[in-house]
Order: sequence, then C-alpha cells, then structure tokens
Amino acid sequence: MNGIQQRTATGILFTDQYQLTMAQLYFRMGIHERMAQFDHFFRQPPNYGLHSAGYCIAAGLEWLLDWMETASFGPTELEVLRSQRNRVGKPIFDEDFLSYLSRHGHFGGITLWAVPEGRVVHAQAPMTIVRGPLMMAQMLETALLNHLNYQTLVATKASRIREASGASTVLEFGLRRGQGLGANAGTRAALIGGADFTSNVGLAHTIGQTAKGTHAHAMVQAFLALGMSELDAFRAYAEVYPDDCLLLVDTIDTLQSGVPNAIRVFEELRAKGHKPVGVRLDSGDLAYLAIQTALMLDRAGFPDTVIVLSNDLDELVIWQIQSQIVQEAPRYQADANAIIRRLVYGVGTRLVTSHGEGALGGVYKLVALHDGQTWQPAIKIAESAAKLTNPGLKRVWRLYDARGKATADLIALEDEDPASEEVIRLRHPNDHTRQRAVSRTELTGIEPLLEPAMVHGRRLAHPVPIEQMRERRHADVERLDLGVRRIMNPHIYHVSLSQRLWDLKQELLNRFQVY
Repeated sequence: MNGIQQRTATGILFTDQYQLTMAQLYFRMGIHERMAQFDHFFRQPPNYGLHSAGYCIAAGLEWLLDWMETASFGPTELEVLRSQRNRVGKPIFDEDFLSYLSRHGHFGGITLWAVPEGRVVHAQAPMTIVRGPLMMAQMLETALLNHLNYQTLVATKASRIREASGASTVLEFGLRRGQGLGANAGTRAALIGGADFTSNVGLAHTIGQTAKGTHAHAMVQAFLALGMSELDAFRAYAEVYPDDCLLLVDTIDTLQSGVPNAIRVFEELRAKGHKPVGVRLDSGDLAYLAIQTALMLDRAGFPDTVIVLSNDLDELVIWQIQSQIVQEAPRYQADANAIIRRLVYGVGTRLVTSHGEGALGGVYKLVALHDGQTWQPAIKIAESAAKLTNPGLKRVWRLYDARGKATADLIALEDEDPASEEVIRLRHPNDHTRQRAVSRTELTGIEPLLEPAMVHGRRLAHPVPIEQMRERRHADVERLDLGVRRIMNPHIYHVSLSQRLWDLKQELLNRFQVY
C-alpha cells in the first residue's frame, strides 16, 4: 500500500458505505444540516465466558480527536466516491452531493462531550455525546466506534489484570499477537488500563517511556546450534547488559539447567559490582516453578531479583497462580507473600486481543433531532427491552454514598441538575417495578461525568499524559464496591434514569404503542 492509498484508507473514508449513502439521502431530503445528537454507549460489560467484568475503562478519545481534526473530503477521497457505480452502472453519488462534500465534508461543526480517558464507565450510560449537523454527525459513527470500543475493551482487560496482580509490575507484551497496526492502540489502552510498561518500542517512545524486554528462546537456541551452551548464552547477554540482566531460563530445563546457570551468571555479575534483575519463566507450572525458583535464588543470596511470569496470562490465570502459591508454598517452608511480591507479569495475547470477549458492544444512536424550532427526541424501538434507547438531550452524573463509594450513575435530561434536588428518584432503564429514592443528605457527592472535549471541531485541551489517565483509573476503581471489582461474578452496578427521562421514554413508547 503506497502513501496515497494509506491516507485514503485511514482518512475520512475510514468508514462504512452506509454512512455515505445515508449522507446523500439526508442531502437530497434537505435535512443534512439539521442539528442532531448521537449517544455512544455499550450495552453490557465484557463477558469472558468463565468470568466477566463489572465495569469498563474509557479509552481511545485522544486518538479519535486527532483523527477528527485532520479527516476531510479532498480530491482523492471525492474521486473514490465518484468512481463508485450502482448495479446498472450509474454513479452512486451525484456531483452536487460531491461538491457539497468538497466544501463541508469535515468535522468542523461537531461538538463532542466525553468521559475522560482512564475513568470508569458503565453499561447503558453515554460515554460520548456528539452534536452537530446530521450528515457529518452520522458520518462520524464508524470511526468513533472503532477508536473508542477497542481501546475501552483492552483498557478494561488491563484494569482487571492490574487488579489481579496487586502491587506487582505488569508488562504488556502483545505487539506480536495484535491485529496489525491496531496493536498500537491496544498497547496504549493497556497502559491506560493499568499495565506499567510495554515491549512496544515505537508506542513507548511516543508516550515518553522506555520499552521493556529481555531475550527470547532463540538466543539460547542460536548458541546451542553453534556448539555452545546455555551458560555461554547467558554470559554473553550479561556481558552486553550487565545492569539490565534478566534471563529466560526455560529453554532447556528450568530447574536443572536454566536457574542454576542464571545464578552462576548472577554471581559473576555481583563479583563485578553489578546487580542482576531476575529471571523469566515462560512455560510449565508457573506457580510451582516460581516457588522453586524463588527458593533457589534465595539460597544463592539473590532475594531481591524478580521472577517474571509469561505465557498466556490473564486476570483469571494470575489469580489462580497466586492462589496455588498460597496453598503450596508452606509445603516447602517458603513465604508465599514474599514470592508473590517479587513476581512480575508479562501479559500479551490475552490482553491485546481481550481473550474471551473480542469486541465491546458499543453503539452510536440518534437521540434527538432539531426540526428548525426545537429539539425533537428520537428513540430506537426494538423487540428486546434491553435494546431500547434512551431519548433526548442528556447528561450523566455519578452518585457517591456515605462511604464515598460510587453507588449509581444517573442518566438525566440536559437541563436537570440532580445536585439541586432534595430527593433523587432513580428508575431502572426498562423495568418499571425497579426504582429507588435517594435523599441528597445520604450522598457525599454528585459528579458530572461528561466533559466537553471538542467544540465546533476544535479540541479544548491538550492531550494529557498516560500517567494521569492511570491515576484516574486507580481513583475511580478504588471508589467502586469490591463486589463490582470482583474477577468472578461481579455485582451489577446501577445505571438509572431520572424520573423526567423515564417519563419522556414512556411517552414516546406510548406514542408508538409498544410495551
């Protein structure tokens, strides 16, 4: 793919065909410049099969804003559309429509509110709101979902791995297993979600980090193929990297060869005034091997060296490894907590691909359209009540209980301010029998979640560092109930509608005579 093709594929034509055909229809009907509002939200948090998430972590916004600032219909893009033909050979797109796109086919009229990256978000509550001319607001759908859904999915997985790992360092190793260049987005999202470092050199550099990594089995194999030994390979590596020596010890036999040879090299490094970093285990029973490796390193006088674990790790596997160490370590007179504290987790495939749930069900729905006089609410009717949308211009608020914990997210109409209400009524989005009232005095805080990110095509703030996003994640997760944070069978967090929004929704449903 040459440079022009690359720009064409990743620019404003990074969209679905139906966005363009709808755009021309809106143009023909003369409604293309009517102001519209769309909500982006996901219907359910990821379900990984044996376990599921109780929350998600917002990610991907900055890359979306970058794309929006530069995406527009230029001569190359217009020629692509001009070349399209329908089933009888006629042009799909008319010249007057293409002429309009050449002048107005950009996102300069879009205003966007979003939950900042790194914050906890929940199902059904809008995490992004888009307002602008109908045609271009609709045109944004595909790219917005692509940028935000995937990074939110991976950031969520990373947050769960972060939770399972406790205070241990987490390394992101997924570049080789990611989906093409999308792996860069996966790396970024993993760092937002809680991974400490990445092996991805280019992405690490762009955010001001130094990439982390050691060597592969191939290094030892190469020495063996040339008639040398594992010890020779380790010594060569230590000579080149004496202050960053971390050795992969399972190429031949972990406990009979790898660890003893690593210890021998570590002793040689120590004699020269260097401090070895540790070893990596990439196969076998990682819990058992971690115990035995820790004992061998301790006996040799290296209690501070780390033990990196890799090989298809995720939050459930890490939890199982730690549980096994707690159970087995006493059998060998080993301190389970000390072993767990020295572990580092290298997580690759299952993080960058969100193993078990490969996509976030994020959707982008029209919720209001201006008729020239006033805003008219829009609703999507579905056979399943769970797929009904919440109509109208809205905002999202987070309510904190007397403990300072997040107790509910409230979706309210744009002109509502729950902080001014003495009693806040929380309605289940679809079940009329489920509701509760919360006194303002019972709450320690009411916080608006959506912040303006772009106004009329211009972003409002400079990008923030990844570290700040991670701090947001940590603060939000700490304010969740432990039940919502559980790895297995998490408690369902409450996302509710205000009474006025509930009434508006019922009014529209009655108008269409459903439910």
